[in-house]
Amino acid sequence: MVAGMIAGAVASAVLAVGGGAGADGYWMTTDARFAPPGAFVPSAALTYDMQVVPAAGGIEVSQLMDERGATTVRLRVTGVKAGHAFGARVHQKSCAADPAAAGGVYQHREDPAHTDPDNEVWLDFTADEKGAGDARTRHDWGFRPGGAGSVVLYDGPGAGGARLACFTVPFGWVAGTA
Repeated sequence: MVAGMIAGAVASAVLAVGGGAGADGYWMTTDARFAPPGAFVPSAALTYDMQVVPAAGGIEVSQLMDERGATTVRLRVTGVKAGHAFGARVHQKSCAADPAAAGGVYQHREDPAHTDPDNEVWLDFTADEKGAGDARTRHDWGFRPGGAGSVVLYDGPGAGGARLACFTVPFGWVAGTA
């Protein structure tokens, strides 16, 4: 029985990625289950506040980038605190046990004076009564190679609240469009 439980936990925590690149652009979808840092079964999705983002809640991020560089990012979450308002931003680095490890918010034009939805990827949402939420945004620009590494969920709308969770995401780009 214990072996079955461990196998089930491993299967639910495995990072799944699908995607591709070609003349028409780049696309990918990746998902994972949240786990606390240092969990027995590691995950690409870390929760730093299990009251708001419980372990085993889910997250999915999709990216579609056309051949001209226009990028659409979609976020879906499940199993989070119902009715809670979340800020969500694409960040520069991968997630780690320290919430600050994801670095700063990704900016198309790196300029602290331009913290706005035209220069950053904003994916704020409020979870429904079942603890699910989603958001989508589109920009006429794409990510710089290696410039975007995660999605961070914040307490409350915007990026001013505590970092509640982080998901390492393999964002991509199309050569010559960044």
